[in-house]
Amino acid sequence: MFTIHPDQTFIHSLSSHLDQSEHLASWEGFKLAYQAAQFKTVPEFGGLLALDHLPHVDFMDHQVEAAETVVHHMNGRAILADEVGLGKTLEAGLILKEYMIRGRAEKVLILTPASLVNQWIQELNEKFYIQAASPRKKQASWKEWDVAVTSIDMAKRDHHREEILSQEYDFIIIDEAHKLKNHQTKNYQFVQSLKKTYCLLLTATPIQNKLSDLFNLVSILKPGYLGNLTDFKKKYQKHAQEEEHIQHIHSLVGQLMIRNRRKDTGLDSSKRRVRNERLTFTNEEAELYQSLEQLKADHPSFTWLTLAKELCSSREACYMSLNQLKKKAPPEKQAVYDDFIEALGRLPHHIKAERMVDLIKEKEEKFIVFTEYRATQFYLQWYLQQHGITSVPFSGKFNKSKRDWMKQLFQNKAQVMVATEAGGEGINLQFCHHMINYDLPWNPMRLEQRIGRIHRFGQKYDVNIYNFAVENTIEDHIMHMLYEKIEVFKNAVGDLDHILEQIPGGTFEQQIQSIVKQSESQGEMDIKLKNLVSYVEHTVNERRESS
Repeated sequence: MFTIHPDQTFIHSLSSHLDQSEHLASWEGFKLAYQAAQFKTVPEFGGLLALDHLPHVDFMDHQVEAAETVVHHMNGRAILADEVGLGKTLEAGLILKEYMIRGRAEKVLILTPASLVNQWIQELNEKFYIQAASPRKKQASWKEWDVAVTSIDMAKRDHHREEILSQEYDFIIIDEAHKLKNHQTKNYQFVQSLKKTYCLLLTATPIQNKLSDLFNLVSILKPGYLGNLTDFKKKYQKHAQEEEHIQHIHSLVGQLMIRNRRKDTGLDSSKRRVRNERLTFTNEEAELYQSLEQLKADHPSFTWLTLAKELCSSREACYMSLNQLKKKAPPEKQAVYDDFIEALGRLPHHIKAERMVDLIKEKEEKFIVFTEYRATQFYLQWYLQQHGITSVPFSGKFNKSKRDWMKQLFQNKAQVMVATEAGGEGINLQFCHHMINYDLPWNPMRLEQRIGRIHRFGQKYDVNIYNFAVENTIEDHIMHMLYEKIEVFKNAVGDLDHILEQIPGGTFEQQIQSIVKQSESQGEMDIKLKNLVSYVEHTVNERRESS
């Protein structure tokens, strides 16, 4: 039984206001207030209300489905782990907008690499009509900002940390969350200490080589969900390869993680066209490459490996390392390095640089060129300038303002961007659809991140990828045995990152370095590399057959 108590004061209050009409709103004011109240009402619990507020954004089906799943089934705490280029940022923005419309998110903090802060602010503003800011002053008052975007490094500084940790955030988004996998780092401990109601972790590589990494990521979202770390290791570490335990872990994590793959999203309308180009050293270059093996006798094999890779990139990169070795050597041994440096000075322009210019002139369109070395980056910019081709650099050494500036110059002015590995993460370059991998990384997932800069959501054209390698060198072996044999480019990468990180005895990159260090001859190295690639190829095929 419910007892009804009539409001005794309403009629008296209404009569009083009618007698004093100056206290009443005008009819126009009333209509505006009524419309505002209607606008703020939540008419239904199902679906996404935000879609009606964002008619200018063309969301893909998988992005809408991901947002609905997080809102209605994951209670606003999830790992968004789509493959590179499928629009994780759009999914996160849509979810945030939904919670804001429903009145559940007012105080918001977004933590992202410093290079992506401005990009996040721009996208939130232009696509989601969310006004965000990046407090940068030492005296910045975090209480004043409803939606703040900053880097973890900035947030955990002494003059910001205490105030941020004192706030109670309705919603927190962490981009590139895989960098938080180690629970012993200060970044992890800072994020773990944040007070939050809803939380999204964004990463294209959520599962890496240790189960504890996965445990740590999940613990940011839901502390205690997988128990404590000691019990978790006891239960799963010993039997990590057993199918029953694998399925159980997948089932648990599946309640918190969404991972869309390119092959399942319909985004393959933009194709990858890959061309592996084997270039031939001149006689002088080939002789110097062979002579570098002399250094193996008095140096760690890794020294030879570094110099060999650098000579495959540019004279300048090789010179920088040789010069450092000379400075550290005793005076009686410096002459050896002088001979190598003198030989470097006699070499012609690098065969890769010549081919790069031919390709760019042939297409007369925008290109992004990736190199592993800063010295090569400088050389390529100079060489492009000599051939009348405009270019801009992109480097991890740049602050976020300079990165944004370089991106704008590339989009509006320059024909070429010459990027070091920092360009493989975070920056979106859909306006470009030609890429030259001037130097190939040894980890295919790094290559996948590079390609994801241009082959991503919003790309309207087929993407052309040119991979350079010099014949009969270490990079030629890597191209043949990894990138061609496993057919990395012809298939969705899928779980390849997981496979490469879980090779018995160390990750793929560690295995290659170990093989090069321990091999006494080129023949021994070839056999070991073939065995390694055969293992990866077998594992990839097994997964394809079972999926």
